[in-house]
Amino acid sequence: MPPAAKSAATAPPSSAPEQRPPPQLKSKVAFSIFFAANLVAAIFSPIQDCDEVFNYWEPTHYLNHGHGLQTWEYSPQYAIRSWAYTGMHAAVIEIGRLLPFLKNKTSQFYFLRIVLGFVCASCETRLFSVMSKNLNPRVAIFFLMAMVSSPGMYHASIAYLPSSFAMYTTMLGFSAFMNWTGGVRTAQGIFWFAVGTLLGWPFAGALVLPFVSEELFLAVTTGQVVPCIKRLLDGTFRSLLILLTQVVIDTYFYRKLVFVPLNIVLYNVFSGGGRGPDIYGTEPWHFYIRNLALNFNIWFFLAMAALPLLLLQHFASRQIFSHQALLRGVTFLSPFYLWLAIFTLQPHKEERFMYPAYPALVLNAATSLHMILAKFGSTDPKSLFSRIPASVKLLVVSAFVLTTFNIGVFRTIGTMTAYSAPLSVYRPLQQQSFAQQRGFICLGKEWYRFPSSYLLPEDTRPRFIKSEFSGLLPGEFSEHRSGYATFDGTYMMPTGMNDENIEDFGKYTHVDNCNYLVDSRIASMPATEKEPDFLSDTNVWEKVACQSFLDASSTSVIGRLVWVPSWPFIPVRFRRTWGEYCLLRRKD
Repeated sequence: MPPAAKSAATAPPSSAPEQRPPPQLKSKVAFSIFFAANLVAAIFSPIQDCDEVFNYWEPTHYLNHGHGLQTWEYSPQYAIRSWAYTGMHAAVIEIGRLLPFLKNKTSQFYFLRIVLGFVCASCETRLFSVMSKNLNPRVAIFFLMAMVSSPGMYHASIAYLPSSFAMYTTMLGFSAFMNWTGGVRTAQGIFWFAVGTLLGWPFAGALVLPFVSEELFLAVTTGQVVPCIKRLLDGTFRSLLILLTQVVIDTYFYRKLVFVPLNIVLYNVFSGGGRGPDIYGTEPWHFYIRNLALNFNIWFFLAMAALPLLLLQHFASRQIFSHQALLRGVTFLSPFYLWLAIFTLQPHKEERFMYPAYPALVLNAATSLHMILAKFGSTDPKSLFSRIPASVKLLVVSAFVLTTFNIGVFRTIGTMTAYSAPLSVYRPLQQQSFAQQRGFICLGKEWYRFPSSYLLPEDTRPRFIKSEFSGLLPGEFSEHRSGYATFDGTYMMPTGMNDENIEDFGKYTHVDNCNYLVDSRIASMPATEKEPDFLSDTNVWEKVACQSFLDASSTSVIGRLVWVPSWPFIPVRFRRTWGEYCLLRRKD
């Protein structure tokens, strides 16, 4: 390791060494906390994005059970979804099906979510441990606090999405690049970012740029160019092995040579003429600022302040740190700013696009809080903060911690209680009393909240009926099988697919063909000709199960943002307004 690297590795980027090092939390304890939070999310978190269902849960269901809904992205004509990624998750479920208590499809759904929560907790623990040993134990504690209490992580930790997968590998990549104990781990870091970029989301590769730039800068300034090139080539070779494996798997399923990451980039960046992601909606430049402020509250503002605070501390503090330590600090803090800038410039914005950068955001926030508390807790007689009584300092810090924790928890509970109905109304279908009454379950205006075929019995299939929506809905994978363990639907050309979101009326069935129907009645959304009030049509339909569902348009801003209980002393204008979300059964 070059001398510059050694000095940078041992110096914390955010403050001078403390005389009394903070206590370190054991990794086993940290893992238990991370996994407990993720386990709650796996059981209760509603699915945020219909992309998660139609582009990942449904193809996985096809691999596991031979049928499922198919989006245009899986048509061999476009091939912008990787069967290598989907296949990994299908393999997890297939292994789980060997267990006697995972024969039910609903249990398989939650089993995969729990496995994702376990993997996420393992990655979180790895990064926590590296931060505790190589940065500062206090920074690691703050990292843990923010990760387990933020509503953003409540959704991202167990989401079956490439962006969540890229978030896992981002944490492993950060851990490799941070940990210089015993040698530089550039090749390992590049490998993990490559896994997230190739198997997950190609754009996640942008997060590795600050670390590679630091590597090249140190190589030039220290004269260690040859070892640097060897490490970079090692990481590139490992990445190529991942790419080769992915191409082989995707080529098998699509029955043609396919390079899915390239197809994704070409569609999202270079397509035009009524194609590309912008046709699904655009958002203003401040979309992510508002979204991250909601999902991370005060932690987001601390994250934004991290780099200015570091520079201010370095140039204005009497404690002068080495330039190498400053370089390390800038390298650790810059990925979040880079990611936020790149995606703020894109017209099409979605919450899940921020998932890969969530660990970087929390690292920045933890570093900011550490720097602020180091200054706030100063005992230097010349410092104004030294005149503040210790009891007052403790009160201020405790109030901050409780405030951030409570805001996060109240928003998480608010989301859990407001939008969990789609995960629960399908449960009666699993009862034996409905065994002779299964068939087609239809989705109208609630099509985008369908939680996947895993929550339906084996002999019940989802169908769409016409609603006010006028875009392209998923079709179905062909169930033809030419032999054992073959998936003909992955390479057979489906009909009615396009990449311009043009409606295909062949995706609909008539409501008379429906044995069951999922519908909602919300006061702020009046019935229309295409979206009638099926709940009131008691001559045809009867309620099987109904759950409360938040009427967001009729609820106050506070009620939409956080959990507000319906206690008598709370003014009515602040309480939440509810609608009904129901599973209906045809009477005849």
